[in-house]
Amino acid sequence: MRNKITLNWIKTQIVSGEYEFSSHAEEEREAERIFISEIESALINGGIVEVYSNDPRGSSCLVLGYGEQGCPIHIVCGKTQSGKLRVVTVYIPTLPKWIDDRTRRHKK
Repeated sequence: MRNKITLNWIKTQIVSGEYEFSSHAEEEREAERIFISEIESALINGGIVEVYSNDPRGSSCLVLGYGEQGCPIHIVCGKTQSGKLRVVTVYIPTLPKWIDDRTRRHKK
């Protein structure tokens, strides 16, 4: 798949500064008090936990990484039309939606 997002591509985009935050991601980052440096580190050292290949906005994925104090951070990543990494949203996984850092709670 040509538009598939890989962890290596994400890391390359972060290191080269070829990324942007959506306005939603910026609002969530500020609300959760997550530093940009923590997001960059989480993306460089993290791992993909979910892939959203059928997203109508284009291929995207959920990356799990950790902040400065070891706090888990979820980052949804997509790709802009110009080929840059876009941080779609960022948040700290918590109940009721997440059982733990990697396990989504299923609706009954």
